[in-house]
Amino acid sequence: MKFWKKLTNDRRKDCIEKILRANVNFSKDISLGYPASKLDSKVFNDDAPFLKDAPILQTYVANPNNIGCHTFGTSEKAFNGTHDIEREVLNVIAVDIFKAEVGSFDGYISPGGTEANIQAIWMFRNYFMNNFDAKGEEIAIIASEDTHYSIPKASNLLQLDWLKIPVDFDTRAIDKKQLELIIIDAQKKGKKYFIAVANMGTTMFGSVDNPKDYIEILEKQQLQYKLHIDGAYGGFVYPFSNQESEINFSNPKISSITIDAHKMLQAPYGTGVFICRKGYIENVLTKEAEYVEGMDLTLCGSRSGANAVAVWMILFTYGPNGWFEKVSVLQMRTQFLCNQLDAMNIQYFREPFMNIVTIKAEYIHEKIAEKYDLVPQQHDGNNKWYKIVLMDHVEVEHLTTFMEDLMAINYA
Repeated sequence: MKFWKKLTNDRRKDCIEKILRANVNFSKDISLGYPASKLDSKVFNDDAPFLKDAPILQTYVANPNNIGCHTFGTSEKAFNGTHDIEREVLNVIAVDIFKAEVGSFDGYISPGGTEANIQAIWMFRNYFMNNFDAKGEEIAIIASEDTHYSIPKASNLLQLDWLKIPVDFDTRAIDKKQLELIIIDAQKKGKKYFIAVANMGTTMFGSVDNPKDYIEILEKQQLQYKLHIDGAYGGFVYPFSNQESEINFSNPKISSITIDAHKMLQAPYGTGVFICRKGYIENVLTKEAEYVEGMDLTLCGSRSGANAVAVWMILFTYGPNGWFEKVSVLQMRTQFLCNQLDAMNIQYFREPFMNIVTIKAEYIHEKIAEKYDLVPQQHDGNNKWYKIVLMDHVEVEHLTTFMEDLMAINYA
């Protein structure tokens, strides 16, 4: 690990105090030009004694703006401290977790995985337009039917066709024959450029696509493409549970990755991560943002620097070994549940390196689904699956109670 380590509580507090001193202090500094300030002290008490022991809350009160992309060009000097901490977070995720070379990437802490996925597709759309004079109707998104709804949302926003690839009902694997047929048909209809999205943990099943499925067929057809990995759910699980994973920047075909910190990392909601290789993000530079130092390369514009601090605090509280241990415990709990389901001959899907178990709906009575807040694949009355996510709060005791209730109903 080049950047990631475990720090003591005192060391973490000192680091956050230091970066806040490097930011503008709206309480003490004369800062006349910024359309921002600290949180309103009539509503948010900035003198509360507990704040000295709560670095993240200190940062929220200070209200830093991490607008822009701090791996590319210059940034607003008023918030240098929290920009630095964001760069530290990105180095840990890009280099230590996803095996990028130091200095070979751009990225930012986004307001979530949905924006990060849209950012990737926006960026690659513009890349094709800027470098190949591509027209919008010549560019297509390829992603499986299990992919996150942010992909059809991006398709709608950016006016690009989404080629939805079928998956096997039981294995959730991409149908490679259909993938090739759909791509060939798209070519005949004038598609020349493709943005492929491979999932590292789909939201419903935790299924992991094999990026080679896209690479082999797109290269066989000699097509221009870019490959994005949606690791919004699995990004903080799969690289640790599958030590042999090649779904990272060591694969030269992978150009960008999305990760969510507000899922497995348990950061506050509205915290995603977008990372891409150098040479792409400038395609979404908004030159009209002239009043912003360094201008802007993100979809959202202004965003809270406190989210970067929250991710930093989590990563440097655990360190790489502590995080590996946490993921390993969740894997053991997931396997415990699978063993219980196997003993009852209940059919389910589970990606071996993920912590989601998705049970066929025929085995789940609606009373069980309601009692345990199981999430259905569909809410329209045609549901085929319910999922259980083995998060940190889901303990073996909870799973045992669930199995007892399941057995009582199924064998009544």
